[in-house]
Amino acid sequence: MADRYLRFAGTAPGRFLTRRLGLPQPVPLHRFPPGRPSLGGGLLHLTAGKSALDLAPVLARTDLPADTGAPAAVVLDATGVRDVDALAEVHAALHPVVRSVASSGRIVVLGSPLAADDHHQAAAQQALEGFVRSLGKEIGRGRTVNLLRLTDAGAAESTLRFLLSPRSAYVSGQVIETGAAPRADVDWARPLAGRTALVTGGARGIGAAVAVTLARDGARVVVLDVPQAGQDARRVAEELGGTALALDITAADAGERIAAALPDGLDVLVHNAGITRDRRLVNMPAERWSPVLEVNLAGVLRTTDALLGAGVVNRGGRIVATASIAGLAGNAGQTNYGASKAGIVGLVRCLAPHALAEHGVTVNAVAPGFIETRMTAAVPLLIREAGRRMNSLAQGGLPADVAETTAWLAHPASGAVNGQVVRVCGQSLLGA
Repeated sequence: MADRYLRFAGTAPGRFLTRRLGLPQPVPLHRFPPGRPSLGGGLLHLTAGKSALDLAPVLARTDLPADTGAPAAVVLDATGVRDVDALAEVHAALHPVVRSVASSGRIVVLGSPLAADDHHQAAAQQALEGFVRSLGKEIGRGRTVNLLRLTDAGAAESTLRFLLSPRSAYVSGQVIETGAAPRADVDWARPLAGRTALVTGGARGIGAAVAVTLARDGARVVVLDVPQAGQDARRVAEELGGTALALDITAADAGERIAAALPDGLDVLVHNAGITRDRRLVNMPAERWSPVLEVNLAGVLRTTDALLGAGVVNRGGRIVATASIAGLAGNAGQTNYGASKAGIVGLVRCLAPHALAEHGVTVNAVAPGFIETRMTAAVPLLIREAGRRMNSLAQGGLPADVAETTAWLAHPASGAVNGQVVRVCGQSLLGA
């Protein structure tokens, strides 16, 4: 459904009226299309504190030319900030340039992991989180602000490329941590070429967008959905040159049937299938509670265990699960859904280190906020408008936003990203 308010706010009368009334002033976001793959401006590299990172080689590969004028992106290396005094350098670096960052531009602050034995460093680095999230809520004009904690600039290249590109249009106010990982020699235009990806719930909505994006990046996509959605699944798969698999993810033998359909294994597993059965707890019978937990969480746990245990997910593989801001912040009428999506967060955080150590597989999650789908189009008008405006970008996201974030986590060069839960919510004001 079209966002009429967004279109009105972009007109001259709309800009005047929204300013006078103090209403949200969203701007159309620059998202990733083949014709405009970059932000269309320069990159300004700043430093606060004494950094030991050599960022020049990585930043040179982001397709953004060096720029000290009106930049499309700013990278502030604050990895050397170790005390409160050094935080003044963060202010001194960004204060003069924030206003000049282009519309739909990016600010990425680089930090270090919190030291376990230096509470001054930990305090200063944690302060960057509050700084970034606050700046994200005030910067406006479709610009995003994120914090990337890293120790190895080379291992973080895929993440920097993502955050400094139109692919991350609806990701703001996030804190992402990368570790060390071997360098991956990849074709950045088609990084998933020769790889197989399975997308559950891939027949429509966000799942179909994920399938399209992974196929665009070169993957052979298997579109899995329940038999009732078989026709839509086959249509999506045929358009992408992939295959469809009619299967209920809650079936006891789902893992075995997936394994049988993929004799050469799997490189990317995207757990997207999910359902809602909303009702306040006082009015929620067990028959509305149980299916949501079964589809959204239990099926994910059983299938993941089966595929990892059988070695179906190849080494170097990626598992990306779909959580939700409802699981992080809660939502009235969704105790079942919120519980299931919070369970996904627990799964990711616990399984990630073990899956990497034992199977060479990373495990991460995306947590969508208000995304424009057929489901949200059916929401009553006032609730729908509140969902759209209650984030720093003052608009709903698109299925493509979730898909681009999933594709970054699925990237062969994203091996340093593990155990992360990344909200794709425009920095929702709920739980943020």
